[in-house]
Amino acid sequence: MKRIVIVGGGYAGFYTAWGLEKRLRRGEASITVIDPAPYMTYQPFLPEVVAGSIEARHAIVPLRRHLRRTLVVSGRATAIDHANRVVHLMLADGSDATLEYDEVVVTAGAVTRVFPVPGVAAGAIGMKRIEEAVAIRDAVLTSFDEAASLPAGPERQRRLTVTFVGGGFAGVEGFGELLSLAHALTRYHPGLSRDEVDFHLVDASDHLLPEVTPPARAWVRRHLERRGARVHLGTTVTSAVGGLVTLSTGETFESGLVVWTAGIAANPVVARHTDLPIDHRGLVVVRPDLRVGTDAEPVEHAWAAGDDAAVPDLAAGHGAYAVPNAQHAVRQGKLLARNIVATLRGRRPRPYRHRSLGTIATLGLGHGIFQSGPITIKGFPAWVVHRGYHVLAVPTWERKLRVSIGWLGGLLLGRDIASLQTVQRPRDAFQQDAEQRRTG
Repeated sequence: MKRIVIVGGGYAGFYTAWGLEKRLRRGEASITVIDPAPYMTYQPFLPEVVAGSIEARHAIVPLRRHLRRTLVVSGRATAIDHANRVVHLMLADGSDATLEYDEVVVTAGAVTRVFPVPGVAAGAIGMKRIEEAVAIRDAVLTSFDEAASLPAGPERQRRLTVTFVGGGFAGVEGFGELLSLAHALTRYHPGLSRDEVDFHLVDASDHLLPEVTPPARAWVRRHLERRGARVHLGTTVTSAVGGLVTLSTGETFESGLVVWTAGIAANPVVARHTDLPIDHRGLVVVRPDLRVGTDAEPVEHAWAAGDDAAVPDLAAGHGAYAVPNAQHAVRQGKLLARNIVATLRGRRPRPYRHRSLGTIATLGLGHGIFQSGPITIKGFPAWVVHRGYHVLAVPTWERKLRVSIGWLGGLLLGRDIASLQTVQRPRDAFQQDAEQRRTG
């Protein structure tokens, strides 16, 4: 049997494995997925996890439940040695292992791009992983609980201040959803008012959401500002030490939460620990059919897709590359499965071509924007389109049903505003009890 090893269980990796399971004959090839997490995160749902509109477990797809014919290895790939057809990895116990392969699929995904700004690495949090989305939500819920019991002053204001760095889709959607949650929380804390809620969105460029048209970008900014947000464009964060945020404009303020969403970077394993061809951005060089290499210098038995692959965008013209987003990763993963099977059976793989379905963003409960060609929908209708599209797009009927039921429950019963921040430190209470026992 041919051995197919997929490095990364995100969008592209999951859909590749899922498609291979459907197309491969019994005994034709074995499939192995390497990923440190046992699930695929449906990242468009992270902003709604932040706001508590979706249960965290419903925004992930367990690999072992839905990949029945695939061996899932819980480990982190550390190097890809294609010359010897070997993937090196570190297992959960810290030991090293190797996996040999006949075909390798590189879908390791990207990582959060963090600039060396003082205080960011020590005190900020990203919003690329499900754990981060849950932590952001719990941090805000806890801060509001604490602020409601404090007198007006710096400590209370700090807990009611949130800063997002990054004006792309992840930043704007997370910011809008969290702002919506914060306004809702003031109804449950009579001592707090919306005027005290201080939300800052900071971006170095002169606009938000670069994927939409300039009029739509301007509308998004006005919409957020009408809801009380402070949008700082053409501005960078120069320091965030101890929660004291300093902007390049000279403005400073205390922020109880700093969320960093200022872009993504190439996965270090792909950028620095492989003999596959890499471009200047640290991405795997691939041909239009998602095979690694170029037409002049092909690399046999190697494939790549998703955020860590420089996939030519044939629809946009010569020299253009597919942007790293979920829409492309899903489609590339599906095509990868078809192309690998075609190659194994002696047929020619097909090039990746796509037709954009448009761009859509949630800006909070009941707020959104959708744009497709000349059509732009704003406000509540766009929010409905957003939910409709993503419940159809999330893989497996089991996940679609869980998400839909959760949305229905929220509509009928309202938001769940209980913070479980202590879950992140489960032994604290036990250790305190043990200490009191010894000293009591």
